[in-house]
Amino acid sequence: MNEVLDKKHRTIKFSLALLALALCFALPISIAVGPMNITMIDALSSLSSFVGYQSSTAPQHVSTIIEQIRLPRAILSILVGAALAVSGAAIQGLFRNPLADPGLIGVSGGAAFAAVGMIVLGNGPLLFLKDWLEPYSLVVAAFIGGFITTLLVAKIATNKFGTSIVTMLLAGLAINIITGSGIGIFTYLADDNQLRTLTFWSMGSLGGSTWEAVIASGILILLAIILIPLKAKSLNALLLGESEARHLGVNVNKVKRQVILLSALAVGAAVAVAGMIGFVGLIVPHLIRMSLGPDHRYLLPASAMLGGLFLLCADMISRTMIAPAELPIGLITSIIGGPFFIALIMFRAKRFSI
Repeated sequence: MNEVLDKKHRTIKFSLALLALALCFALPISIAVGPMNITMIDALSSLSSFVGYQSSTAPQHVSTIIEQIRLPRAILSILVGAALAVSGAAIQGLFRNPLADPGLIGVSGGAAFAAVGMIVLGNGPLLFLKDWLEPYSLVVAAFIGGFITTLLVAKIATNKFGTSIVTMLLAGLAINIITGSGIGIFTYLADDNQLRTLTFWSMGSLGGSTWEAVIASGILILLAIILIPLKAKSLNALLLGESEARHLGVNVNKVKRQVILLSALAVGAAVAVAGMIGFVGLIVPHLIRMSLGPDHRYLLPASAMLGGLFLLCADMISRTMIAPAELPIGLITSIIGGPFFIALIMFRAKRFSI
C-alpha cells in the first residue's frame, strides 16, 4: 500500500513539475507570436534583460514591444487563467460538484454587472474609496459584485440538509439573466466611447493589458491563489459531507465564508481587467481532477498552472487566427468550453442513470 501511495505521489509531483515547465516554455512563445513576428532569440534576450540577467541584443523597437505590450499581456493572461481555474476548483469543492463554475453560478455575471456600472456611471457609487484606491475602482466594484452574488447563490442553494446542486445552478441561471439584463440597460445608456469599450470587454479581451492592470489585479489574484490552497484540507473534508467535516473538526461556516470571499476576490479582479471569460473555471479543474484525483492539495496548484497555460494558449490563438485583427479571447474559451460542458453533462447523466 505504501509503495502504491509513494508511486502516486511521485506521479503527481512529476505532473506538477511538467505543468510548471510547460508554462515556462509557453511564456516566451507567447511573447514571440503575434501580428509582428519576433524571433525566440529576441524574445528570450528581452526577457533576460527585463529581469536584469543580461543586456538585450534585440533591436530597440522589438524590446519596447515586448516589455510594454506583449510581456504584460502574457503575464496578465497567466494571472487571469490561474484566478478563474483556482476559483472554479475551490467553488466545486465547496459545493461538492464538478459542474459548479464562477460563470455558471453567477459570480462572473455579478462582477461584470458591477464593473459595467462603473464604466458607464463613473466612480459615483464608490465615493467611500480613498484617493489612492480610486485608480482601482473597477477592480473594487467587480469584487463587490462577485462577492454579493456568490453569497446570494450560497444562501439560496443551502438549507439544513446541505447544498442543493440543482438549486445552485438554477439560482446561478436566474442571477445571470438578471445581471445580463442590467448589463443590457447600461449598454443602452452608454455613449459611443463607452459602448466600444463594453462591446470588447463583454466578450473578454486582454487587448488593454498594461503594467498598471497587471499590478492592480495581480496583487489581489496572487493573494487569493496563495490563500485558497491553505484551505485544501478543509475542502477535502467537505467532500465527505458537511456533517462529516464538522466531526473532523472543520469549522464549515468559516471555511465557506473564506473560500467564497477569496474566490470572489480572484474572479472580481480577473473580470475587471479581462472582461467575461467563460468556462476556464469549469474545464481546467475537471481535467486536473480526472488526471491527478480530487485531492485539493494538488488540485488547486495544478489548476492554477494549467489555467494560466490554457489562457496563455487561448490568447495566442485569439491574436493570430485572423491577424492583424484580434478575436475576443472569451469567444475562444467558449468555443472550447461549450462542447466540453455538454459532454460533461451527458457523461454524468449516463453515469448516474446506470
